[in-house]
Amino acid sequence: MELDMLLTHYFNTADLADVDPDTLAMGCEQLALDFGIEQEGGRKFALWVLLDAMGMAPPPAEAFKDHPELVEPAYDWQRATYRAERDQS
Repeated sequence: MELDMLLTHYFNTADLADVDPDTLAMGCEQLALDFGIEQEGGRKFALWVLLDAMGMAPPPAEAFKDHPELVEPAYDWQRATYRAERDQS
């Protein structure tokens, strides 16, 4: 899954700065719903990363109960993004 495609699918644009609050809320709701029903691990992980970027992701251990092999990569993702945000400050 490509980020631009996901953003366009859920928010009708690849640039979130262009999204009005109602579209953002509806896109986030649909994203969370799709994450909840996705069964394929790679696709679920991609949706979770976008949820994490939106500040809506469930904790990795909860998010990937059915895909335990993805728990540690999800924590790695969170650590990496935390370090990147910290280093930009």
